[in-house]
Amino acid sequence: MSAGLTPSAAAADVQSQQWYLSAMKAEEMWKVSTGKGIKVAVVDTGVNPNTPSLKGQVLGDEVPKAVGYKATEDYLGHGTSMAEIIAGSGAGGGLKGIAPGAKIVPYRISLKGLKSKSEREKAPNEAAVIRAIADSDAKIISMSYGGSLDFPDVRAAFKYANSKGKLMIAATGNDAEGKNFTGYPASYPYVVGVAAADKSGTVGKFSTNGNYVDLASPGLDTPTWCDNTFRSYCLGEGTSMATAIASASAALIWSNHPDWTANQVLASLIDTAGRDWAKDDPSTYLGYGLIRPRKVLENSDFNPGSAQTDPLAKENAAGVTDDTGGSPSTSASASSQPEKDTSGGQTSAAGSSADSSDNTTLWVALGAAAAVLLLGGGAFAVIRSRRGA
Repeated sequence: MSAGLTPSAAAADVQSQQWYLSAMKAEEMWKVSTGKGIKVAVVDTGVNPNTPSLKGQVLGDEVPKAVGYKATEDYLGHGTSMAEIIAGSGAGGGLKGIAPGAKIVPYRISLKGLKSKSEREKAPNEAAVIRAIADSDAKIISMSYGGSLDFPDVRAAFKYANSKGKLMIAATGNDAEGKNFTGYPASYPYVVGVAAADKSGTVGKFSTNGNYVDLASPGLDTPTWCDNTFRSYCLGEGTSMATAIASASAALIWSNHPDWTANQVLASLIDTAGRDWAKDDPSTYLGYGLIRPRKVLENSDFNPGSAQTDPLAKENAAGVTDDTGGSPSTSASASSQPEKDTSGGQTSAAGSSADSSDNTTLWVALGAAAAVLLLGGGAFAVIRSRRGA
């Protein structure tokens, strides 16, 4: 059973559940950077700007009208949760964001949970939303959702956003125990796929694995809003939360190094990620490892490499492959925005599950080696499996 955490109680009641704040040594990071000056576009179920933790943090007026339908109305509570994880102030007993100095630019698209047909039809097209963000001054696009279909117009939109210098971060999905479907947008070229890890650094048994997993971050036993009534928080699990934390981590780094490019911000996260394997041999479960933004922030002379070098060049060139080296992708000829409620799974809704009681298996039984690494200041055990060529 999940326990509701009433936001009107003392802040510590909810924030003490945010174990990743201490694990990542957030207080130390905030002495260097809070994410100030960075705008994060949250593409989700909409963002409620009126929760205590988000008052003054959401820039709803900056969303273009053409793609701004009900951007500040959250039909599930999911987008608001992601926004608080990224940039929440913690006011009123709400969630404290990893990057409380950053600002949120909200976008609402049709995802699982939007039951009204008329509302689905009015929801902005995903490709149009990504292109609008590409043309804005938001630096990071955070996407805690996914589906199993590859839409050509959406793929082209992400390529365009990359050309405009955006850092795109998406959830890999929560279907590892099912079909382990290839999730989009996480598997599109130039998009950073994020897996979920628990307090010990172990990948969640639900966290989808494959060669499109690039990084991992905390995503289990994390509080989010229970629903769209915004009355209480519930503990949940999912790559959704992991994605929001990764996006916020990138905001901290970019704020501290405003002259860096998206390539350099990502390269710094990859270079400092916790792993016990060779950097050029990423894991299908944890990618290049567990994010440790503190390692970048504490080194004022950190070298992020060339501004033009794509850290994911190898993956972007090869594309997504299955165990045989072939493409598992399911293409869709239609170019319209889908409601991502497919048989393959849906990260946005599943990612905020309030019941994590069945997530007790700590290790994936695949013969992978275990080691103890550090994420921030805490010990984290990790597993790896080599990616196929």
